[in-house]
Amino acid sequence: MKIATWNINGVKARLDTVLTWLEQARPDIACLQEIKSIDENFPREAFEALGYNVETHGQKGFNGVAILSRLPFDEVNRGLPGADDDVQARFIEGVFSTEAGALRVVSLYLPNGNPVDSEKFPYKLSWMERLEAWARERLALEEPLVLAGDYNVIPMPEDCHDPAVWAGDALFRPESRTAFRRLANAGFTDALRSTTEAPEIYTFWDYQAGAWQKNNGIRIDHLMLSPEAANRLGGITVDSHVRAWEKPSDHVPVVAEMAF
Repeated sequence: MKIATWNINGVKARLDTVLTWLEQARPDIACLQEIKSIDENFPREAFEALGYNVETHGQKGFNGVAILSRLPFDEVNRGLPGADDDVQARFIEGVFSTEAGALRVVSLYLPNGNPVDSEKFPYKLSWMERLEAWARERLALEEPLVLAGDYNVIPMPEDCHDPAVWAGDALFRPESRTAFRRLANAGFTDALRSTTEAPEIYTFWDYQAGAWQKNNGIRIDHLMLSPEAANRLGGITVDSHVRAWEKPSDHVPVVAEMAF
């Protein structure tokens, strides 16, 4: 089974690109972020025509997450618990039945947090605290759980082209990286780093200053796996070639091969 994550940076602007990639890569479950669409306007028919079941948690103009699955959904949960006043659409959980039992997959879009001297940085950190609390509760179920998405966190210096450039940025601040490590210490495995320690593996290149052409990238899109999911990980691929396509997202898909 292939489980993928991709921040598409707007489904309206990127629909043809996403459909082309889906036809080529054929993931069984694809977690999309930053769909920038309300649920009613999401072009679900285009994805259903490719054989996907579609669930979204949308928002007008920005944010928004979706899960596309060849498996039927047994259960769908929208919104990260812990703050009833948080209206930003950043979290959707799907539950699926497999021959090996239940599989839980989350598509998440963690807050950016910049500028750090604004309310956006505390919101990012509080969101990460809520995610950790929720994830610890789910771990108690002892089921395969995949937390897939744009975390807006650069975990380690080797996950960016130049750590000095990112010093002080919310994506690389010690508080953000510590919160990411707390999730790992709770029992989640960073899928990519469990398979390779190679540097210069990136998932995001800015549109500005020739970042793609210079390979000035960062790794901020992650699949974090519960122990039961990590035991089924076969390999992971970063489809960086998609960044060179016409009208690309500034992110690229990350795909995990899992034994289900």
